[in-house]
Amino acid sequence: MTEEIVNRIANSGLITFDLEEYYPKGKRNCIDLKYWLFEELILKEKDFRQAVKDYDWSQHKDEFVCIDCTTDAIVPVWAYMLITSSLSPFAKKIIRGNMEQLESALFQGVIDKLDTHPFVDQRVIIKGCSNLPVPESAYIAITSKLNPIAKSIMYGEACSSVPIYKKK
Repeated sequence: MTEEIVNRIANSGLITFDLEEYYPKGKRNCIDLKYWLFEELILKEKDFRQAVKDYDWSQHKDEFVCIDCTTDAIVPVWAYMLITSSLSPFAKKIIRGNMEQLESALFQGVIDKLDTHPFVDQRVIIKGCSNLPVPESAYIAITSKLNPIAKSIMYGEACSSVPIYKKK
C-alpha cells in the first residue's frame, strides 16, 4: 500500500515574495566625477563646465545612473546639479551616490508603489536567494511595508525559513 505524497508547503497558504521578480530592468551606469577633475582632485569650474558641455549625454539614454566621486576631492553640490541637468533628458533615474545606493533607490521606488492588498493577513515568506544584485535595503524596505498588514513574515525558503514577525 503506497501513501500519496502530500506537498504540505504548497498547501500551507504561504505566499512567497521574491524580490528578484521586482528587479527594475535596465542598464545601470555610474559617472565618477574624479575623471572630470584636475589631477582627479580639484574642480576647475571653467574646465568642468566645458567637459559637461562636450560630453555625449545621449549615451545614457534609458539608463539608471548614479553620480559619485571616488576620490577625497571636495566637490560642490552645484557640480552634481550641473551633471544632473545635462543627464535628465536621457536617464530614467539619477541619484547622487554609488551603485549600491542606486540599487537601493530603485528598489525603494518599486516597494513604495507595491500593491499590498494581496498580503493582508497572509503568511508571507520573503525569498532569500537571488541571482540578481538585490540590496539588503530592499529586504528591510519590504519587511517594513508588509509588517503592519501581514499575518506573519518569514525569510528564506519554505523548507528552511527564519521567522521574522508574527501578528499577536
